[in-house]
Formats: sequence, C-alpha cells, structure tokens
Amino acid sequence: MSDDVVEKTKRTGALYFKGVDEEKPFELWRSFSKDLGKDLSLFITGKLYAREKIPHPTRQLVTVAVLTVLNRPEELKLHILAALNVGCTPQEIAEVIFQTFTYGGIPTVNTALKVFREVLKEKGQWPIDS
Repeated sequence: MSDDVVEKTKRTGALYFKGVDEEKPFELWRSFSKDLGKDLSLFITGKLYAREKIPHPTRQLVTVAVLTVLNRPEELKLHILAALNVGCTPQEIAEVIFQTFTYGGIPTVNTALKVFREVLKEKGQWPIDS
C-alpha cells in the first residue's frame, strides 16, 4: 500500500474512532492475523471510509441506517460514536434510526434506540432535545 493510503487510514481512523474505549475492529482483526488486520484496516478505513464521494456525516448516517436494519447492535454502537465524531447531531441520528422502521421493523428500531441512548449517556448527552 502507498504511503498515501496509510496516511488516509490514520486520519480517517482518528476522526471516526476517537473516544472509542472498546476494542476497535482493527485491534480484533490484528489479534488473529497481524497482516490481514493491517490489510483490512487499510482497505476499509483508508480506501473505503476515506473516499470523498459523499461527506463523512452522510457516510455515517447511511452506516447507522444499515446497521439498524441488519440488527447489529455492537457494530452500531461503534458507528453511532463515529457519526457523532464527524458532526452528526443526535437528532439526525435518531431520525435516521426512526426512518428504518419501514424496512427493518420496530424491534430493530427499539434495539438501535437503546444502543443510541447508551452511547449518549456515556457521553453525558442524554436526554436529547427533540
């Protein structure tokens, strides 16, 4: 990989995942395979997340919507934090989660809202103004 991709990976990772106390995906991958963990991180964070085709807030709102519908609460927590880190407001994130009701159903919305509330409480931002 080029130095440019390594630098983009570092910048984008720092932007998205600052303040994440739990194990980051890169750390998990690396614990099983150092080389594969690096390759995955360089591709996902340095090539995919770093693309400038859409703004970072839009990218994270899309990610929150998809993870809500797929009912992936652990990964959702990470990307709610990333969404907040790139400037999404709690109101925007809540609206995106509510929007997924039609496609994922109310149980997935409820799970996502519980994860979101947990994140906001940890950050001292709960309750939010609606």
